[in-house]
Amino acid sequence: MIYSLHAHVVFTPKYRRKVFTDEILRRCEDIMIEVCDSFDATLVEFNGEHDHAHLLAHHPPKAALSTLVNSLKGVSARLLRKEFPVHLRRYLWGGHFWSPSYFAASCGGAPLSIIKEYIENQKRPG
Repeated sequence: MIYSLHAHVVFTPKYRRKVFTDEILRRCEDIMIEVCDSFDATLVEFNGEHDHAHLLAHHPPKAALSTLVNSLKGVSARLLRKEFPVHLRRYLWGGHFWSPSYFAASCGGAPLSIIKEYIENQKRPG
């Protein structure tokens, strides 16, 4: 199977609190890499600021983006709360880490005009 599915995803902590330190972002990236691996996906890029995180993930068609996102958010929230309890308790309460929403955009590949031209130039069977 050949595929090229890339998604740019942005997560924000609950209430858009400024919870991320460099150390927490590094650990979050490590967690996201492990979760992506479990989905046969690849975390191509990861970065963030104090109040949000950006991911670029390459994922197979069998991994629904919403399922991947739910796992990324769930596993990272659980582990980060466990590993940085004192710091995170100052910013977040009620058992939440991430905002329930997220931004996702498909990206990568050729421009639509190139794909359209490619399809138009394919040899018809028969």
